[in-house]
Amino acid sequence: AAQAGAGGVILEFAQITVHAATEAQFEGAFAAAIRLLAASPGYVSHELHRSIESPNRYALLVRWRTLEDHTVGFRNSPAFGEWRAQLAPFLATAPVVEHFQAPG
Repeated sequence: AAQAGAGGVILEFAQITVHAATEAQFEGAFAAAIRLLAASPGYVSHELHRSIESPNRYALLVRWRTLEDHTVGFRNSPAFGEWRAQLAPFLATAPVVEHFQAPG
């Protein structure tokens, strides 16, 4: 398994689009839901950024120790269902998720 050192983490990028005028409610729900993610094995850190041009769109960046910590560990855990249930009411479309690794 990769170490959580420089270059050793996997970056999950999720583009999240919420229904217009629900941004404040989404951000409140996210603040509670992120605890489920943060408690998952392999979670390193996260950042949530709101789009300037499209205020109802967010970039969620999550650092994981390994790809499997996210794609297998978290997605197959009960926490994932709870995470989705808490955020689903706000989602205008399914999040677009991609994983990245540092070059080299």
